[in-house]
Amino acid sequence: MTIRDMTENTNNHLANYWQKITGDKIQCLLCPRHCRLNDGQSGFCSVRQNIKGKLILTTYGLCSGLAIDPIEKKPLYHFFPGGNVLSFGTAGCNLDCSFCQNWHLSRADAKSYPGQKASPSFIAQTALKEKCIGVAFTYNEPSIFAEYAIDTAQECHKAGLQTVAVTSGYIEGAAREDFYKVMDAANVDLKSFNNDFYREFCHGDLKTVLDTLLHIKEKTKTWLEITTLLIPYLNDSPKEINELCAWVKKYLGNCVPIHFSAFHPDYKMTGINATGKEIINQAREIAHSKGLKYVYTGNIHDPSGSTTFCPNCGETLIKRAFFSVTANNLADGNKCPKCFNSGDAYLIIDKTKKR
Repeated sequence: MTIRDMTENTNNHLANYWQKITGDKIQCLLCPRHCRLNDGQSGFCSVRQNIKGKLILTTYGLCSGLAIDPIEKKPLYHFFPGGNVLSFGTAGCNLDCSFCQNWHLSRADAKSYPGQKASPSFIAQTALKEKCIGVAFTYNEPSIFAEYAIDTAQECHKAGLQTVAVTSGYIEGAAREDFYKVMDAANVDLKSFNNDFYREFCHGDLKTVLDTLLHIKEKTKTWLEITTLLIPYLNDSPKEINELCAWVKKYLGNCVPIHFSAFHPDYKMTGINATGKEIINQAREIAHSKGLKYVYTGNIHDPSGSTTFCPNCGETLIKRAFFSVTANNLADGNKCPKCFNSGDAYLIIDKTKKR
């Protein structure tokens, strides 16, 4: 989509979530890295920089492009199904995943990937103009441009639009609270249930992500879905999938939708084979055996794995073909047409919902 925002360039924006240490040295407090930065240095994320003793978000007001996507592509299957969102990202990331599928953005900074001007109000108004249900912060990690995302979310809410974060969940403290306070939905990428995996292949930690999931569930009204990309021999063992599903059920509940997605070779993992359909289906079976009600498959052609079924009687509620809704059979907005059960409302958010 062509971007023609003629507003004043707003990059090099004073950031929040930092403290002075001594002189011009400061410390970022957005994520667990707590980067300590001398004047001129950028954090691990590449876009939060110490400029003359102040933390600056160098990508504020600069996006990597705007695109209209089906909400199912995020993936969110239980949030305004069939709706479109205006998607955008910036550059940089506070993780470094060896299997990153958007590495050209996540490993870039404001200089190497300067982006195009798009103010928060421009993004919200564009979403309205394009008849989208809202805006998705995606393509790279949105928490590292929290100030830009939060300001954009506030503009969206003024316009009656929804806000969606597609995120690793690698954020903490006040930044976590402020960020999810303005997000209507989030798909959190739970990359593994093994801290060694996070350390070796993501240069992060599992606990922070689990804490974020608990925060969303317990302290916000943010709609939550989870995605786990399964990589052969690294995070796809039945033991790990069992542990992951058991944790989700115990701490998040059995109605949180979870998506098991197939890996394809990319970035630093071009020597590993793509995930076979049988591995994805095995994970789905394990999740069902643990009592999770809504389990989906991704990056493979699997009609059953992309369909929402009534957990009470098994009736087909929503059929999808890849990212398109081909049939929505819900009665009265959220009831099964066969048994009329809506005990958990099938977790489908009605399109008339306003924040």
